[in-house]
Amino acid sequence: MTDNEVDRLSKLPDDVLLNIVERLDITDVARTTILSRRWKQIPAMLSKIIITVGSFEPKDGRRKLTSHDIVRANTTVREATRSILECRTGSLHTIHLMSMQFYLGDDSIFIGQTVANTIATQKVASVEFVILTEVRTNCYVDDLLNYGKRFMVFFDSCPNAFGGLARLWLENLRLGESDFPKIFSICKQLEFLRLWRCDTGDLSLLEVEHLQLRELVISDSSLERVDLKWVPKLTVLKFNGFLSRDDPFCLGYVPQLQTVSITNVGLSWHKMLKLSELLGKTAISNLHLNFRCEKIWVKPEGRKHLLPVFRKLSFVNLFNISEECNLNWTMFILQGAPTLKELCITGKRRYLHEFSEEKDKGLEWEPSALDFNHHSLAELCIYGFRAEDKFVRYARNIMEAAVNLVAVNLYKNPGCEKCKRRLPSGWTLTEMLLIRDKISKGMSSNVGVCFPS
Repeated sequence: MTDNEVDRLSKLPDDVLLNIVERLDITDVARTTILSRRWKQIPAMLSKIIITVGSFEPKDGRRKLTSHDIVRANTTVREATRSILECRTGSLHTIHLMSMQFYLGDDSIFIGQTVANTIATQKVASVEFVILTEVRTNCYVDDLLNYGKRFMVFFDSCPNAFGGLARLWLENLRLGESDFPKIFSICKQLEFLRLWRCDTGDLSLLEVEHLQLRELVISDSSLERVDLKWVPKLTVLKFNGFLSRDDPFCLGYVPQLQTVSITNVGLSWHKMLKLSELLGKTAISNLHLNFRCEKIWVKPEGRKHLLPVFRKLSFVNLFNISEECNLNWTMFILQGAPTLKELCITGKRRYLHEFSEEKDKGLEWEPSALDFNHHSLAELCIYGFRAEDKFVRYARNIMEAAVNLVAVNLYKNPGCEKCKRRLPSGWTLTEMLLIRDKISKGMSSNVGVCFPS
C-alpha cells in the first residue's frame, strides 16, 4: 500500500484505531508502521506498550529452548524496545502501562537503561519488569547464586529504571543479605512484587518494609519466614509453598490487609497453623487456603480466638481438600466469622503421590454451641461434589446453621481446568433429583439446591 492509498481501517477515528492496534502483539504493532504515513504515527500514541520475550521465542512448544534461542529472543526484545520507544520521541501521549518481559542476560542492562530514559523524558504512569532466567525449573544452588549475582549487576546498573517500577516479577535468585533491603529502598514506587524461588539462603529470613507495596506474592521459597514489619498499604498477600516448621510469615504493621492466600503441601513435619496467631491483629475480608489434596495444616479454633481476625471476613475459599478428609471441620470458620457471605469448598481426588498418611490428624473440632446459627452466609459452593454421605451431611449441616442461606451450588467437576477435561461435564437429571432429595429430605429450609454447569 502506498502512502496515498487509504484503506478502510485508516479512515477510523484515532481512538478506535488505537484501540484495535493495542490488542495486537507488539511484533504486529511494529509491522503496521509500514502500511501508511498515518499508521506510522500509531506507536507514538500507544497507551500500553507490552513487550514479552515469548513473542520472539520459537513457536514449536515441543522443543526446549537453547541458549541461542534465548539470546536471539532477548536481542529481539531489545530491538523492539528501541524501535517502539524511539518512535515516541517528543510524544505528548501518556504511557499508562509499559510492561517488559525478558531474560536476565547481557541485554538486560540496555533494556533497563532504555526504559529509564523513557521514564525521564515521557509521561509514564506504570512500569512493569518480568525478569526470567534461562533455567526456569529444577535450578541447582549454583544456578540460583549465579542468577542472583547477575541480577544485582543489572540492578546496580539501572537504578533509575528500578526506581520507576510499579510491578516486579523475579524468579530463581539467591541474593545476599543486604540485597533485598537495597531493592526495597531503590524501588520506592513498587506496588506489586512477585518472588518465585527467591531467597538469601536456605531457611533464611526476609524482612519487608515498604511504603507503597500493595500486593506481595511469594512462591516456592526456601525462606524460613517472611517478616512484614511495616507495609502500611499492603492489601493482598499470597504465600505459595513453604518449608518452615513454624509460621511461614509474621504480620507487623499491615493495617489495610484484606486478602490472604496460602497454598502448601502439608508434610508430616509441618505444624498445624493457628489462623488467630498467624493473622495477628489484622481483620481480613478474603481468605483462600489451598491444601493440594494432602494434609490439612490449619488448626480448628474457637470463636473467641478467631473473632478478632475474622470479624470482617466475607469470602472463604478452601481449595483441594483431600477426598479422605471429612468436611465438618470447616464449620469452625462459620463460628468465627459472623459476617461471612460466601463459602467455597473444593474436594479433589488424588492423582499424584501421597505426602501425608493422616489427612485428618489434628482436625478434632466440636461446635461451641449445639444451636449455633449463622445469619450472614448467603451462598455455599461445593466443587467436586459427590453423592456420598459425607458430602450430603455437610451440605445439610450448613443449611441448618446458616439461617439466611439462599443457595447451595453443587458442581460435579473440581475447579481446575486440568481436572475438568478428565471428568464428565455435568449432572444427569436423575442425579440432580436424587441429590436434591437426599439433602432436603426432612428439612424445612427453602434453600435452593442448584447444579450449575
